[in-house]
Parts: sequence; structure tokens; C-alpha cells
Amino acid sequence: MEKCTKASVQKLIGSVRERLGERVKAAEIFERCYADTLETTVKEMEDGTVYVITGDIPAMWLRDSAAQLHPYLAMAGECGEIRRIITGLVKRQMKYIGIDPYANAFNEEPNGRCWSEDETKENPWVWERKFEVDSLCYPVWLAWQLWKSCGCTVQFDEEFKKGVEIILKVFKTEQRHEQDSEYRFIRRDAYFKDTLSREGKGALTRPGTGMIWSGFRPSDDACTYGYLIPSNMFAAVIMGYIQEISEKIWNDEAVRKEAEILEKEIRDGIEHFGITEKPGYGRVYAYETDGYGQFCLMDDANVPSLLSMKYIGYTGKDREVEENTRRLILSEENQYFYSGRSAAGIGSAHTPAGYIWHIALAMQGLTGSTLKEKLEVLDLMVRNDGGTGFMHEGFFKDDPCKYTREWFSWANALFCELVLDCCGLGVQMEDEQERGDSICF
Repeated sequence: MEKCTKASVQKLIGSVRERLGERVKAAEIFERCYADTLETTVKEMEDGTVYVITGDIPAMWLRDSAAQLHPYLAMAGECGEIRRIITGLVKRQMKYIGIDPYANAFNEEPNGRCWSEDETKENPWVWERKFEVDSLCYPVWLAWQLWKSCGCTVQFDEEFKKGVEIILKVFKTEQRHEQDSEYRFIRRDAYFKDTLSREGKGALTRPGTGMIWSGFRPSDDACTYGYLIPSNMFAAVIMGYIQEISEKIWNDEAVRKEAEILEKEIRDGIEHFGITEKPGYGRVYAYETDGYGQFCLMDDANVPSLLSMKYIGYTGKDREVEENTRRLILSEENQYFYSGRSAAGIGSAHTPAGYIWHIALAMQGLTGSTLKEKLEVLDLMVRNDGGTGFMHEGFFKDDPCKYTREWFSWANALFCELVLDCCGLGVQMEDEQERGDSICF
């Protein structure tokens, strides 16, 4: 880290320590996690871009990298180095989208390394080519948040605009996956969640719903039904961001209009096809649907999730549906909600049964309605660090010393976001900055 960046980090850590007061361990974990991402996962490249590994996997995920640097937006207004790092990441993300918009993870250079030898379109830059709608949302989300948090617009260059045009094209193609998409993905001799059915074409979906087909979830597991509702929610939100960028930065009415139409189609599809009735809960959002009437009523720890609706900025037509959905997914009606001696929370099909994810706990806190609820989740996460001083992918509900992925930067980042939120030091968008909210305890 540059000297100015270290000073800004230490200043923020000092404010956190002061506001957390007697929560000394929470402050210590925050300090360790907040410094770790910049020191161990971020690499500045000769071309001015920034490469960010996930932690223990030497590849860059579009999703994870955006989430990993998101907590540093809290410092972006006062630290030019942080702005440069974030804009460098956005530039590299858009470069990768230009190389292959269907890939979810990339190499530092075109060295041909990969997670597995899959049957799909090959490229030496690509580490893994699982098409996930959220992967194309996160770079736009991060770039827009950087603009709104500190006024920075240098990220919206010509390559970013080309990337946005590619995103729009892919989303429109995958609205008609059955008819128009050439994307295929097969991983032979693999667990069924690691490959797509129908010789790589994936889950069958009803055409004309307005929603976007996704091959895989944010967990990198294959979708059971092709319309992944949380990822479509995220896509609808970033269509709004693209409209604003097109109007205020690029003055491009054609791109703005294209995004406006897509947003309406996606939102209409979610509200019409993505809601079903659950006895005891009323009308709820499904996690996935095929558009023909089949649904997955569950939630997964990875973000976007149904739990993260408020976090990603999605608001539906009926607030009661959102509330019903939250009650459902934070109960044992959700097959991936686990309750044990150490904790209760949401896990994932990506990890063993009974393993709760720190990411999901952090999201539960970040979307909580009261400070008390947020602090309860924060304390729960601190108690379940497995004695490591870091967050993990998943930990066993009865014993936090049993965990997966000792080094998982996304989980560390979301813990930091929750701490900053509890302390009143989180990212504030331009329409929030006059409120002066500050929570001391």
C-alpha cells in the first residue's frame, strides 16, 4: 500500500475502534480483514489496470473482485490512491468482458490456466466460463457506486461504454436463450452442479418472460431452473444505473433507451413469473423459476440472493412480498438455512450440509432494519471466526473451527462492510450525504 493509503486505512480503523468501544475482538478482526485485501489480493498491472484474486484461488472473478473492493469506497472520497485502485479494477473488468462476456473468472495473463478442461468456447485468458448474470452486473454496480459516493467519473471511458454495449447485447440474447444463444458448457465426469444439462444448453426456460437466462448461480453451481430471480433483480437495478450514466455522462439516448426497455422487461418478468404462493407465508419471490410454473423456494448464501434485495437496491411492486420472502428464507423452510449450537444462518449447495456462510450472515446484518439486529449478527460472526481472526466460506453450525476456505477475501470484505455500517461509516451515496448519519455506541 502507498503511504497515503496506509494513512487513510489507519484513520478509518481508528474511527472503527473508537465506535466499537468494548467490542475489541470485532475491531481486531476488522483491522486484519480490511488491511488484508489490499495487501494480499490486489495487484497493479503495467497497463494501469488492477488484478484482484479471490484469496486461495489464483484467478479473478468479476463478481468477487467487485465485492472485495467495495468496502474501500468509504475511503474513496479522501484517498486518490483508493480511487485509482478501484477505477483500475473496473477497467480490467471491462477488458475481460470484451474478451469473453460469458466467462466468470479470468487469468492475470493469457496463460491458458483453467479450473477444468471444459467443453465450451476456449480462450487463454479464461479461468472458467460459467455464464452467470451477476458477473456482468457487478462491474457496473461498482463503477456507479464509485461515482455516487465521491463523484469520480474517469471509469466511464470508451472501453467501459463498449463493455456496457456488450452486456446489453448478451442480456437481450439470453432473454431468448432457447432460440438465440450459442452458449454451451459441459464439464465431463463432474458433479451435476458443475455442468449444464441438455448437452450444455442448460435448464429449459419459457421464452418471452422478459427475464434473462443464467447457466449458473453466484455460487458457480448450475441453476435448477434457468431464470435466477435474484440475479434478474440485480440486472434490473443496473439497467437503471446504465440509463443514468448514458444520460448524464455519455449523453447517449440510444443506450439509455435500450437499458430502459430492458429494465422494464426484466422487472415485469420478475413480478409476473417470479412470485408464487407459499402456505403460511403468503406471496413470496422464488429463487429460481422456469417460467412454466416450476419454482425453487430457497435462498443461497452467495450474493445476489433474495436476502440481498435491499442491499442490491431492488424494490418490487409489493413490499409485503419482500417481507414474506425474508421470513421464508430465514426459516427452516429454506433447505439451506441451518441452525446449530454455534449459529443459525444460510448456507449453500456449494458447501456441505450444515455449513453456514459468513457472507450470508453479513448480508442478514446489512439488510437488517435496526441497529440492534445488525449488532447481534456482527457479534455472531465474531464468535464464529474459528479462532483465525478472519471470515470463511462456510463453517459448521455446531463448531466454527470446522470451516471451508481459510482465505476467502469476499467474506472478509462483507464483514468489514457490516462493521462500517454498524459504526455509521459505510458508503453514502450522493442523496444520503447530507443526512450526516452517525451511530456511536
